[in-house]
Amino acid sequence: MRRRDFISLLGGAAFACSQAARAQEQGRTYRLAIVTSAGRDEPATDAFLDELRIHGFVEGKNLEFVPGGFRFDNEQAAAAVPAIVNAAPDAIVSAGDFITKKFQEVTKSIPLIAMTEDMVAAGFTASLARPGGNITGISLMSPDLDGKRQDILIEAVPGARRIAVLADSNVATLQHLRALEDSAGTHGTELVVVRAANAKDLVPAMNDASTRGAAALNVLSSPMLHLNRRIIIERTAELRLPAIYQWPETAEEGGLLGYGPSFFEVFRQRARIVARVLRGAKPADLPIEQPSTFKLTINLKTAKAISHIIPAGLVLRADKLIE
Repeated sequence: MRRRDFISLLGGAAFACSQAARAQEQGRTYRLAIVTSAGRDEPATDAFLDELRIHGFVEGKNLEFVPGGFRFDNEQAAAAVPAIVNAAPDAIVSAGDFITKKFQEVTKSIPLIAMTEDMVAAGFTASLARPGGNITGISLMSPDLDGKRQDILIEAVPGARRIAVLADSNVATLQHLRALEDSAGTHGTELVVVRAANAKDLVPAMNDASTRGAAALNVLSSPMLHLNRRIIIERTAELRLPAIYQWPETAEEGGLLGYGPSFFEVFRQRARIVARVLRGAKPADLPIEQPSTFKLTINLKTAKAISHIIPAGLVLRADKLIE
């Protein structure tokens, strides 16, 4: 490289750094609204805040949170949406189709960093590459992963004639459920669909699945189901019903099986997108991201507690075993 070109390159890099520094304004406090299924004191939220710190946004220094966020069910979050928008934060972080739609109905200007099951299928954007409007974020590929989890569950409970899916009534579509039914049929397994709209529906739904002869339960992807995972874990244990969950970390918390991207990592991934938006990037110009790493966690303690033997081949394929 010629000296003149090298100097020009250095000058360009210095200019880019100075532009980035100016984009994160000195002395300014950025205001962020968060509506998510993770609580303020949960490890996933700690991971989110740590990633923001790495990128220069520190709570109590140049970052504050709009009151009324974090751990919410759908009804609570929907009620809070107008107040959060009226507070005019610099950006809004939302989780799930239901709440993201509520925000989209109320604001077309405040940047919205969402994490939903399938951003395109839900109609939030026509394209992952060019989201347009005021939305960007993470699309979790949940329909495909729900099917993969179902295949793992069928393998984990060999010979099961009937398995159940626990679906969030606010999220699951008939098209998605039919695809799961067709997939189960190829394995010679009948699918029992049970639904829950909120926490109080969960135990009756799982009882219904057991009464109808389901030998296992696929807990479909949903913020509401994740928020209430402790209810599900405890009732499936009482019913001795093998179950698989959306996040590997849920198996670490007592669920039998967990398959998908790391809950902690997608929170970090989302924080990196938030940092870019706070620095001035327009959501319309930021391609919607997807997880790239998926892991299987098996809790052998839970298997023993419910007297279920996981096939050796599946155990060998697990990325993490809880013993």
